[in-house]
Amino acid sequence: MPTLRLALAQIDIVVGDLAGNADRALDAVRRAAAAGADLVVLPELALDGYPVEDLALRRSFQRASAAALEELAVRLGDEGLGGTAVVIGYLDHSPDAVPELGKPAGWPQNAAAFLHGGGVVARYAKHHLPNYGVFDEARYFVPGLASAVVRFRGVDVAIAICEDLWQEGGPAAVTREARAGLLVVPNASPYERNKDDARLALVRKRAAEAGCVLAYVNTVGGQDELVFDGDSLVVAPDGEILARAAQFREELLVLDVDLPAATAPLRDEDSTQTARDGRRVRITRTAVPTAPRELGEPVTGTVAEHLPDCAEVWGALVVGLRGYVQKNRFRSVVLGLSGGIDSAVVAALAVDALGADAVHGVSLPSGYSSAHSKDDAAELAQRTGLHFSTVPIAPMVEAFLGSVELTGLAEENVQARVRGTTLMGLSNQHGHLVLATGNKSELAVGYSTLYGDAVGGYAPIKDVPKTLVWEIARWRNADAESRGETPPVPESSITKEPSAELRPDQRDSDSLPDYAVLDALLDAYVEQDLGSADLVAAGFDPELVERVLRMVDAAEYKRRQYPPGPKISVRNFGRDRRLPITSRWREPAPGASHEAPKEVAR
Repeated sequence: MPTLRLALAQIDIVVGDLAGNADRALDAVRRAAAAGADLVVLPELALDGYPVEDLALRRSFQRASAAALEELAVRLGDEGLGGTAVVIGYLDHSPDAVPELGKPAGWPQNAAAFLHGGGVVARYAKHHLPNYGVFDEARYFVPGLASAVVRFRGVDVAIAICEDLWQEGGPAAVTREARAGLLVVPNASPYERNKDDARLALVRKRAAEAGCVLAYVNTVGGQDELVFDGDSLVVAPDGEILARAAQFREELLVLDVDLPAATAPLRDEDSTQTARDGRRVRITRTAVPTAPRELGEPVTGTVAEHLPDCAEVWGALVVGLRGYVQKNRFRSVVLGLSGGIDSAVVAALAVDALGADAVHGVSLPSGYSSAHSKDDAAELAQRTGLHFSTVPIAPMVEAFLGSVELTGLAEENVQARVRGTTLMGLSNQHGHLVLATGNKSELAVGYSTLYGDAVGGYAPIKDVPKTLVWEIARWRNADAESRGETPPVPESSITKEPSAELRPDQRDSDSLPDYAVLDALLDAYVEQDLGSADLVAAGFDPELVERVLRMVDAAEYKRRQYPPGPKISVRNFGRDRRLPITSRWREPAPGASHEAPKEVAR
């Protein structure tokens, strides 16, 4: 039985950085070859970044991607790495494609190439193009119809890409028919809470369906609103985990795998199989000549420890924030520190992601700011070591109100907008990226001020419900204590009653239901997409359902203007949930009075 030394390169890639991504891939192959690897597998679209979105439709980018792949193959050969096989994702296209209704320009394909000996040995184009949630691949790509099998060191190696695994009777079933001994799967699978459990179950199921070892390699890092968590896997046909990479960090996972010797005849012509999903799939077979080699001491794969939920969420938020800041070439961030839980958590995340020296916190007290809020902001700065300054806004607010007569909600919002203007001014002056500190619960019901607390370039907890904000703050403090470090979040920021402090004795509970109730209702309405009748049937008060749903629907225009932030839920505001701003669809809750809710928009 042949033994392959397999390397899964879980790397962080940057969309559009063809040269940089090629360098990252080359570095991974160098390290894998130094470890004696026979075959290195890199993520989906590792040369181009994921998602490439409309870049995939640009002819210039299509040509550059194809050229980058050829250049990488040559560089591998020139560096003496041609004997190491490499599977890497890239954007393919048809140079001679003619415009055709229903097909994107240039017929781009989400593809993977098998590189060896300084050239491209085989190519595979993704069969199943996801078109749900955050995915729009049917807009950008043409599906493939061939299954590539490469005979390498006596083993038949098949390729599939990401969504191909999620389809019943798809490429995994064809792999069994092709009698392949190894199925390699490059992925760019975004993070969601608990997705790693579903992913493992899926990989186990497909390994059994393919009847062979399955090597699943995922990218890692942040890309706009998406976070990629890695969690690469190698699973045996019986479901045994042979190796598993860590989440949220780059890793080269190397292991020896015993695989069945290739037995299928090499034909002069391609064969065709009918997959169980009804598609006619052409199986192409290519043999790669290889020289004898010694593997040396056996290498056993490591299995990373599974992260608990709060650690996983924190890791995703840190990676998303770091990726956005660094990949967009900001050197520092600035945020308002109110002394409340939201700004405290965002500040702690920023320090973890970027280091304290790159984080600037500003206390912006108004005439209504309590002494404990100002003290808590200063204490957080002391605990985390970030740069801290104070800019009182009361004189600016008074000057504004002296020029225009505003009362009630309009007067309250002046304070938030003065704060937003101040932060944006500091951003312009010093080059900081402004971080918005609003959470998902507030964003859902419109409890934020446009051009006030909604200003900024990135919103780290945009997809984090208020109750989860408290939960991860407690976890982060406990984690710090367990390692003998200072907990970053002041205890009083966690325990105090939330308030915007825009009028005397204001509390969030003046306008909103208890956050535990609100978050449960929002989860059912936003994440699960339940209608009002279903929500009432689930036990929610009809009047509350009527009120909250109206608030959520009316705040769509605000959410469209909110900064991007990392997706951690099944359905975030932005890429996942897309509803019209202008809409008169309302679904009254059974038994509700149908009275219009009080205005809470700020």
